[in-house]
Amino acid sequence: MLAYNEEFWKNDRAGNFGRPYQQCTRTVMDTISDPDIVFDKNGVSNYYYEYLELEEKSVFKDDLGQYKIKNIVKEIKRDGIGKKYDCITGVSGGVDSSYLILLAKKLGLNPLVVHFDNGWNSELAVNNIQNIISKLGFDLYTLVVDWEEFKDIQLSYFKANVVDIEAITDHAIIGTLYKLAAEHDIKYILSGSNIVTEGILPKHWIFNKADGVNIKAIHKAFGDIRLKTYPFFSTYRKRYYIDIKGIKTVCLLDCLEYNKDKVKEIITRELGWRDYGGKHYESIFTRFYQGYILPVKFGIDKRKAHLSTLISSGQITKDNALKELNTPMYNSEQLMTDYDFVLKKLGLSEKDFIEYLLAPRREHIEFRHEKGVWDDIPFIKPFRPIWKYLKKLKTK
Repeated sequence: MLAYNEEFWKNDRAGNFGRPYQQCTRTVMDTISDPDIVFDKNGVSNYYYEYLELEEKSVFKDDLGQYKIKNIVKEIKRDGIGKKYDCITGVSGGVDSSYLILLAKKLGLNPLVVHFDNGWNSELAVNNIQNIISKLGFDLYTLVVDWEEFKDIQLSYFKANVVDIEAITDHAIIGTLYKLAAEHDIKYILSGSNIVTEGILPKHWIFNKADGVNIKAIHKAFGDIRLKTYPFFSTYRKRYYIDIKGIKTVCLLDCLEYNKDKVKEIITRELGWRDYGGKHYESIFTRFYQGYILPVKFGIDKRKAHLSTLISSGQITKDNALKELNTPMYNSEQLMTDYDFVLKKLGLSEKDFIEYLLAPRREHIEFRHEKGVWDDIPFIKPFRPIWKYLKKLKTK
């Protein structure tokens, strides 16, 4: 089994894009596997300043946050009069989605709760979701994608050697939420995304989650079976849901004091929630992807982004973040169990998997991808001002 070696990546100029290794003096973001990081004369990275700008623009605290929540909830309830549901939200069993659903209950909202089962749920995630639904009494819609199809897409991403294997899960979740919202005439999607714990994430580590064209292109190049059940959607379809159907995404967690440790205590006490030991580790594949594939193949330790966000939002100190980074990403026993399980479930031999880990990275944009609603359809471009005007009329 190949292992992640931080010192190797620090000393590998190619892994640092031709630069000597450097770490931000305020956060734990560094040059490893990130061509976009830059530093000021004091060694502070762009991510710290970008976080501060984002927080100032989009995080609402104290009385202003309460005022915004009150008005948002009022709008949601008013639009939901006479409907079975007044909003919709996803649940994974993780911290953010679990707390968001609890918050919805306390605010008197009635969401349709949606879970995407891609075949990788941990037993703990299933138990956490069951506890949430049974204690809060909301309806749960579970989309179970055909496993052979989903496996074939995942294997296509392995063969393509692109970084964002999780894009196929995120894409399906987003598309399903919009589709169900439209079917039930729901105008509000409650999102568990939040800036104070997720505000920092290098673009080089991810890809556009709404880009169904890219998923189809990668699968066409490397897939073996026809896709019949996977819930594709597109940027164009997303614009239809937003601009024509009037569906809005609401980030309630940006309107209150959101402290990760305190939130864990609340959902543990009120929902019987149990911790997974890592961000998004409720999925076995996500745990293996973030804890093993990303660092070993791509030199990416996502904890750096998560911890840097918490440093920037004042929830932890840099010293504590560095101590956490010095601990193993994976419990060694759990890693061995997951390693064998993932390879067996995907039908990969260890030889094939090691060859995958050693293969060079390819970029998503090497495959066909969406460029933008207006760029892809040049003859529509002149009508963009009219579209914007009609959109304004619709929102008045």
